[in-house]
Amino acid sequence: MKRPTQLDVAKLAGVSRATVSYVLNGQTAGYVNITEETRRRVLEAARQLGYQPHAVAQSLRSGTSNMIGLLIPDMHNPHYWEIAYGVDQEVQRSGYEMMLLNAALNPARELQIVKALARRRIDGLILLVTYITDVQPEIEMLARENMPIVIVGNSIRDIDSVRNSFSEGALLLMQHLTGLGHRRIGMIFGVGQTPLGQERLDAYRCGLQNAGLPVNEDLIQHCGPTIEDGYEAASRLLNRHERPTAIVSINDYLAIGAQHAAFDHHLRVPDDLSIVGFDDIDIASYVTPPLTTVHSSAEEMGRAAAKLVLQRLKTPQIEAQQVMVACQLVIRGSSGPAPAHVAERNSLHDAR
Repeated sequence: MKRPTQLDVAKLAGVSRATVSYVLNGQTAGYVNITEETRRRVLEAARQLGYQPHAVAQSLRSGTSNMIGLLIPDMHNPHYWEIAYGVDQEVQRSGYEMMLLNAALNPARELQIVKALARRRIDGLILLVTYITDVQPEIEMLARENMPIVIVGNSIRDIDSVRNSFSEGALLLMQHLTGLGHRRIGMIFGVGQTPLGQERLDAYRCGLQNAGLPVNEDLIQHCGPTIEDGYEAASRLLNRHERPTAIVSINDYLAIGAQHAAFDHHLRVPDDLSIVGFDDIDIASYVTPPLTTVHSSAEEMGRAAAKLVLQRLKTPQIEAQQVMVACQLVIRGSSGPAPAHVAERNSLHDAR
């Protein structure tokens, strides 16, 4: 069926098309006198015909789209879905809709999307960028053109941002493991670009040093960001002659891959090997055993980012804001004391 138009509504209501436009858009310019009876007839005609305003035409008339764009790095990682949920909930409360775009961990695609967004009629952008050095010039250009932008998980000078206090969380995680007697602690470092996880990597090294332990770079496995990469990185650590008794994964997604690798190596978690992660994605509490992790408040990050971009829409001239969302350690069943024979050997070594 043909989509009903304002002209169809006008014919049914017995008024001019201009009157229909004034009533449906709530704009009378202060001088158009429309009676309550006329308004009622127009609205009733629109209801009968099932008339819906054309979004593109509306945005052209008003200069706004009521649309907030959200770019995420990877649709496979549940952490980003939790951020997206927080953004969506917050923008809907203010009468906006969310447009979700996926960079698929591809630097060329990420740059292409940011460039494309510059040409679209969109009111604000929330960007979770992986390859920030590649896209920074485009983002800065958009900001100079007064596009409201919020960076999540990273930062660019003079642009609103939302970040996690991952450094504090990582130190708590390392204190937890060293307090359980672990002395050989491996790390799975799987990120698109090193700066995204640098705080956690630095805190891992600092946590070892705080416990009087050496930093063995061979126990840091650099890998890609997929769950398969997590499995392969953990396998490399577990195939070592002196394997670690605990593994810190840069996120829960990779930690779940590590848990599967431990199972395939006939190791019990946490009796033979402790595995911990970051983010506290929903599934972290349902895997077996449930995953010890650093809760990153992903949904809260999404809500905070949405609030910043909406505030920027209302008051464009305010100074750039940086919001830090707190982390907390969540201890579950995947971490436990270092295996007894290893702990005994470590005690003898420490005594010497």
